[in-house]
Amino acid sequence: MAAADKSKLGYRILLGVVVLVLGGSMLLYLVPQSPVSGEISTDTVAKIGDESVSVQDVRQQLNQIEQRNPNMKPLESLYAQQILKQLVFQKEIEYEAKRLGIRVSDQEQADRIRQYVPTAYNAGVFVGRDRYSAEVQARFQMTVELFEELVRQGLLEEKFRKMVTDGISVGPAELQDEFRYKNEKVKLDYALIKPEDLEAKISPDEAEIRAAYEKNKSKYQVPERRVVRYALVDVNQIRHSLQVSDDVLKQQYQANIQQYQVPNRVHVEHILFMTVGKTDAEVEEIKKKAEDVLKQVKKGEKFEDLAKKYSEDPGSKDKGGDLSWITQGQTVPEFEKTAFSLSPGQVSDLVKTQYGFHIIKVLEKETAHTKPFEEVKDSLRANFLPTQADKEASAIADQLTAAIRQSPRMSLDDLAKQFHLTVGETRPIAASDPLLELANSQEAKDAIFRARPDETSLPVRTDRGYVVLSVKSILPAHQGSLEEVRDRVITDLKREKSTEMAKSKAEELIKRVKAGEKFDAAARSLGLEPKTSDLIARDGSIPGAASGKQISAAFSLKTGDVATPLGLGQNWLVFRVAEKSEANLADFDKQKKQLTDELVQSKRNLAFEAFQKALDNRLKEEGKLKLMPEKLKGFGSLG
Repeated sequence: MAAADKSKLGYRILLGVVVLVLGGSMLLYLVPQSPVSGEISTDTVAKIGDESVSVQDVRQQLNQIEQRNPNMKPLESLYAQQILKQLVFQKEIEYEAKRLGIRVSDQEQADRIRQYVPTAYNAGVFVGRDRYSAEVQARFQMTVELFEELVRQGLLEEKFRKMVTDGISVGPAELQDEFRYKNEKVKLDYALIKPEDLEAKISPDEAEIRAAYEKNKSKYQVPERRVVRYALVDVNQIRHSLQVSDDVLKQQYQANIQQYQVPNRVHVEHILFMTVGKTDAEVEEIKKKAEDVLKQVKKGEKFEDLAKKYSEDPGSKDKGGDLSWITQGQTVPEFEKTAFSLSPGQVSDLVKTQYGFHIIKVLEKETAHTKPFEEVKDSLRANFLPTQADKEASAIADQLTAAIRQSPRMSLDDLAKQFHLTVGETRPIAASDPLLELANSQEAKDAIFRARPDETSLPVRTDRGYVVLSVKSILPAHQGSLEEVRDRVITDLKREKSTEMAKSKAEELIKRVKAGEKFDAAARSLGLEPKTSDLIARDGSIPGAASGKQISAAFSLKTGDVATPLGLGQNWLVFRVAEKSEANLADFDKQKKQLTDELVQSKRNLAFEAFQKALDNRLKEEGKLKLMPEKLKGFGSLG
C-alpha cells in the first residue's frame, strides 16, 4: 500500500458541500456556488439519464473559482476538466440514488444544516426564516435554496462513500510496510548539474557556428515582418493635461457618500486552537494548551510570534494572527462580542466558539463615521482623472472612426494633424515579436497583420490609449541567412553542447567516485558544487534538486554506494549514500494510530475512485451517459 498511488492530482476541485475555514474572516464558505438545473441547454457537453451538464455550467463554476483566485488563469484548462468531471459525477450519483432508492431525509439535512449554521438556533429554538437567510447569505454568499440543495448533495455522496468504503481495514503487514516507508531515511552527498550553468563557459568558434547553421538550415526561417506607422491618442498625455476642481470632486463625493461611511470596526489578531471534530477529552487537552499559551502572552511574550507558532488558522497564522479589520456581523457572536469589548492593546482571556478556543488581541479600534471630503479628496482625484481621460480618449477615437469611414483614403499624417496626435513608427516586427511601442497590445498586433499596405486602420484600444495604424512596408518570410539568425544558431548550439556537457560531467563524476576518489574532491575537480542533504524520507525532498520519490533508488543502496546518474529534465543529479537511518521499531506504537488512519483513508479514497470509474463505465455501456467532446472547446478532455 505504501507505494500505491502516492501522488494524487494536486488540483482536485471539490464540488458539492465542502467546508473551508477562511482565516481572514473566520467565516465558512461552500464551494462551489452553482445553481442546480435539469434543463438541457444548446451547449450540452454531457448527458446523464435525463439530466445534462452544459459548457455554461462549467464556465459558471470556473468564474467563481477565478474570483477567489485571480492567478489561476494558466491552470484554467485543468480546473475546467476537473469541474466537468465532478459535475458529471454529481449527476451520476443522483441517477444511481434514484435507481437504488437512496435518499437524504429531511431530518438528516436539518441536522447537517445545524452543524454548518449553529447560529440559526438560539437555545434550540429556530431564529426565524429571515435571520436564517441572512446568516446563510453572510456566511456562504448564496440563497437558502441553493445552500440546502448543496447540503443535500453532499449528504447523498456521503451515503455512497459509506456504502462503498465501510469495512475497509488494514492488516499488520501493511502497517509495518508503511511504517518502514515513512521512517527509513537517507543522507546523500550530491551534485546537481544544470546545463544552463554551463552555457556561459561555452564559446563556439566560427566553424562550429557555420556547421550548426548548415546542418539545421531549414530550422532557421525568418517570418514575415512589418514596419508600421501609428498615430496615438495618448491617455497619459490627456490625463496630465486635465484639471479638476474641488466642486466637481465634491459632487462625486456626495453621489457616492455611502462608500466613505466607515462602520464600527476593530483591527484584531488572534491565536486559534481548533476543536472541530474533537472528542470531549481532546477538547480538554486543547484547552490546557490554549491556557498555557495565554499565560505566555500575559507574561509579555510577543503575540505575533506565538500566533505563528501555535495558531491553527491557516489564513492568519503566517501573518502573526492578523485578521485585519472586522466589522459587526462579520464573525461569530462570541468572537465579535469580545473583540468589540476590548481596547487597543488589550488581550482577551480564552474565547470559545464553534471553531475552538481563541486568544484575541485588538490593535486598533474605530467607531462608525463618515470620512470627510478633505480626507478622501486626493483619492477621489486619483480615481476621477483616469476615468475622465478614458472618456475623452474614447470620444476622440469615435471622431477618428467617423473621419476614417467618411474618407477611407485619408492619410495617417492628415489624421494626426487634424486631431493633434503623436505619430510614431515601429521597428520591423513579426507576429510572434512583442510590440513594445504599443504596450505589447495583441489587438494592435492582430490589426497590423490584417491590414493592407497604406491602409489606415480604425482605432484600436491599447494600454497606452487608442491607436490608428498604417503598414509602411512588408518584409516577406524567407530562409534566414547566417548573419540574420546568428544569435539563434549560437543559442541553440550552446544549449546543445551544454546538455551534452552536463551528461558527460555526470558520467565522469560517477566514474571517478567508483574508482575511489572522494565525492567532494571529484565534484570540485569537475567544476561542480558538492552538497550534502539532511536525512530525508521517501516523502521528503532535497530542496531545489529532487523529491524523495525521484531518488527512491537511494533507499535500496548501501552506505557508500553511488547511484547511476539521474536525469531530471535537462539536469543531472549524481548522488552517493552518505548515511542510512533505519526505521526505529520503538516508534511503531506511537505512530500506529496515525498510520492506520492514513492507510484506511487512502484505501477508502482508492475504493471510492474505483466505484466512480465503474459507475461511469456502466452508465456509458447502458447508454445513460453520453459525452460530447466536440463541445468541450478549450476545456480539454474527460479522458
